[in-house]
Amino acid sequence: MKLALFDLDNTLLSCDTDVEWLSFLVGEGAAPASEQARNIETDALYREGRIDAAQYVRFYLRHYPPHDMATLLAWRERFLKQSILPRIAAGAASLLESHKADLSVIITATNRFLTEPVAAALGVEHLIATEPQIVGGRFTGEFEGAPCMREGKVERLQAWLRARGESLDGFATWFYSDSINDLPLLERVTHPVAVDPDPQLGKIALTRGWPVVSLRTVNPETGHAVYGLPGRQK
Repeated sequence: MKLALFDLDNTLLSCDTDVEWLSFLVGEGAAPASEQARNIETDALYREGRIDAAQYVRFYLRHYPPHDMATLLAWRERFLKQSILPRIAAGAASLLESHKADLSVIITATNRFLTEPVAAALGVEHLIATEPQIVGGRFTGEFEGAPCMREGKVERLQAWLRARGESLDGFATWFYSDSINDLPLLERVTHPVAVDPDPQLGKIALTRGWPVVSLRTVNPETGHAVYGLPGRQK
């Protein structure tokens, strides 16, 4: 059996959903303009692996509780069309298609509220995401279980598989990711693939001989992703 795992932000998408969402809220006047600087700073710390997982998740979830669910859902619909669907990486569809016979899962640090409609738009049934806490129909700003980030991705994946009566050992496994934050899960699968990787992950992929693929650069004749980025080992 084959299991294909896909990071979402900066992998299947050419952006980070949390970052874009906060920018959207600032644009709507639902968050103060001063939050944009903190947004950029937090994103940089995340990319460098220098922010605590819980701290990162709480920074973005704290913008939900002031708003009722109906308002958030209306914003989310506009946000998806305006900020996310246009940022699906050019090679994402062909990569997902190449695994259509496999058990395919998007596994992401971003919360389920934002990523569930993105997974649906990409045609991926299974989603493992950070679970925001909702009480009485409103977000609390907290999360449930481990954030789906770093070692938490491994933990959340294993729990999901256990609930299905399965385990990682029962699969040949692929994981596609751009981020050094995903190194714990990349090291657990049988086929790690670096996708448009950040500098830290790019160096590790080169050293270990992992495939490197760009979903943002595709072969114009086939529409498929380009393997072996310039200056990097296949």
